[in-house]
Amino acid sequence: VDMKEAAAAYEAATQYFLNLARGVTAEVIDVHAENEWSARQCIHHMADSEAQSYARLRRLVAEPEGSIIQGYDENLWATAPQLGYETAPVENSIAVFAAVRAGSLDIIKRLQEADLEKAGVHSEAGHYTIAKWLEGYSKHPVDHGDQLIRAVKGQN
Repeated sequence: VDMKEAAAAYEAATQYFLNLARGVTAEVIDVHAENEWSARQCIHHMADSEAQSYARLRRLVAEPEGSIIQGYDENLWATAPQLGYETAPVENSIAVFAAVRAGSLDIIKRLQEADLEKAGVHSEAGHYTIAKWLEGYSKHPVDHGDQLIRAVKGQN
């Protein structure tokens, strides 16, 4: 794994999602494809998920091998009215997403290839390396960016 390429891919995914999220208009923010989240819900999910990601990376880097990496039920978070996935403005969630991704990118740029094998134990997925973290969170904004595109069109 070329760490410079990995960092560039992570940053490109961040920018892809930010460009889409910042471009969503009020007219389409709550439109959604059948059985999928709206743009508003995607944006709030990304803030929460990436905040978890930010903490997970730090645990993987700093804590002893085998430390627990806690999962969470994203669908429960999405339906908790207090979290505002269906009603809250998205500006703070966009800011959170941008900030935690930037903070994680700083760490990625300091990682050595050998660091990628350092692992914790994910409460849902089991053995969980920094490499697995990096792969997953380099794809995550692209997947949800694509979902956001489908949402504002109201198409699957």
